[in-house]
Amino acid sequence: MATNKSDSTFGDVQVPELVRKLLSSRKVLLGLSILMPVIIISGLGEIVTPFDPLQTHILDKYAAPGGKYVLGTDNLGRDLLSRVIVGGQSSLLLGFSATAFSMVFGVPIGLIAGYMGGRVDEYLMRLMDILMSIPILLLGILILVALPSSLINVIFAIGVVFVPRIGRVTRSATLSVSQEPYVMAAKSRGESTPYILFQEILPNVMAPIVVEASVRVGYAILIGTSLSFLGLGAGPPNADWGYMIATARNHIYETPWFLLWPSLALLLTIMATNLLGDGLNDVLDPRTGGGRL
Repeated sequence: MATNKSDSTFGDVQVPELVRKLLSSRKVLLGLSILMPVIIISGLGEIVTPFDPLQTHILDKYAAPGGKYVLGTDNLGRDLLSRVIVGGQSSLLLGFSATAFSMVFGVPIGLIAGYMGGRVDEYLMRLMDILMSIPILLLGILILVALPSSLINVIFAIGVVFVPRIGRVTRSATLSVSQEPYVMAAKSRGESTPYILFQEILPNVMAPIVVEASVRVGYAILIGTSLSFLGLGAGPPNADWGYMIATARNHIYETPWFLLWPSLALLLTIMATNLLGDGLNDVLDPRTGGGRL
């Protein structure tokens, strides 16, 4: 039986108190008020789009916003509203999937390094340092150059990039609780290392991990968009925010709205995830809250 601090706690905060604080956080509420509509509308995709996002209407190319085309059309006459909505699907999928991938590998690495210490900690952290010494975008490009262009491979590349960052956050949190009475009691009972890591330590270090993950979602979306902009992500004729921005820069004088709408969607989504992460940081650790935007 686990001896962690409480089954109704999240880190150092009681669950009912946590819910109350989250609902009273302006940053959390503002972040969710922006992010949830983006998730819902993008999730519905072509169910709510007025046109097929891939269908061209050459006679209507460069149409201004309003009337038949609410947000206007691009250089091939494709409806921008439909393409922005559908483009959100790949961006959100990439953001959440890459972050989940990084947590699947980064959290166990951090738990093992922080709990085991010694040479295990040293070797794992040196490996993390090597990965972190390479600029994020450059490491993503290096991985994708060796792989075929696809959304799955972009998710994999960004997930790998984030593993050392999630790992380091988890390690730091693990070090802070590794000598707590409930951990020592589990050791004295002869509990296995996996049990101690995932039943005793992990529930009590989830707060900083969740905060880090919420911020990483926005970073993942930004990096994925940057890779698509560079031609390493989704390519034509896909409706992808990065690809749309890359194409729009060549037509900025004919259709400035072509660049505006995907850029605005990207900005709002990243701002929402940062607000959410900053709000979670304030609630879960008021001593270090703020300053993430």
